[in-house]
Amino acid sequence: MKKDIHPENYRPVIFEDTASGTRFLIASTAITGEKDRYDDGKEYPLVKIEISSASHPFYTGQAKVIDTAGRVEKFKARSAVAKSSPKKTPSKKKK
Repeated sequence: MKKDIHPENYRPVIFEDTASGTRFLIASTAITGEKDRYDDGKEYPLVKIEISSASHPFYTGQAKVIDTAGRVEKFKARSAVAKSSPKKTPSKKKK
């Protein structure tokens, strides 16, 4: 590698896919307060991610729904409210 072209905090980081449990050790500048031991016995910063190539349907060929933030429930609640409330029609103003 060329000297002085990478940021000072460019170091190995563990990325853990929470959907599949797969862990990757990759050089990164990601900031995190967590640390964990990798397979080599050394301790590295840990970044948890929701989806990676280990769990993404494009790479795995298996479709599955991952809803960690409750987005589906929020959408269904908004949809139910919208269906139950009467629709307002715009009034025409006379000149």
